[in-house]
Amino acid sequence: PLWCSVDLRDGNQALAQPMSVDEKLEYFAMLVRIGFKEIEVGFPSASQTDFDFVRKLVDDKLIPQDVTIEVLTQAREHLIRRTFESVVGARRVIMHVYNATAPLFRDVVFNMSKAEVVQLAVDSVKLIKELAQAHPQTEWVLQYSPELFTSTELEFAKEVCDAVTAVWGA
Repeated sequence: PLWCSVDLRDGNQALAQPMSVDEKLEYFAMLVRIGFKEIEVGFPSASQTDFDFVRKLVDDKLIPQDVTIEVLTQAREHLIRRTFESVVGARRVIMHVYNATAPLFRDVVFNMSKAEVVQLAVDSVKLIKELAQAHPQTEWVLQYSPELFTSTELEFAKEVCDAVTAVWGA
């Protein structure tokens, strides 16, 4: 199995006082010493601290050759573009994109049909693919999550994932 630490993103957002860039750097170094090879480093489009931290990792060449960083972004164009700005120049990046697929979120929160939800996911992955092709020095890996998967109809979750897979060319 591949173990991916999500402490710098998921664990950090749960803290009453999120970590600073320096604290995140110390934590990242510890995760590397422990032996993690995949580390989710943040949600750079949602936090200036996360953006600055990811840029520092890349600019100061603090990511070991055998370590892959992962970043999280919502399926929204401006957030995807901001996320790319944070990781440009990294050797290998897992770009994790998600959008809500559950009925309550489709109907009440976003007022979107199933077709619109699929299109949002597909358009987001098309953009990620386009931006990745513009930066061939980086090895890009796509992760897609149908947010609230357990509340989404299984057939619909599969439909969205199949559409994303087809666009990415996996």
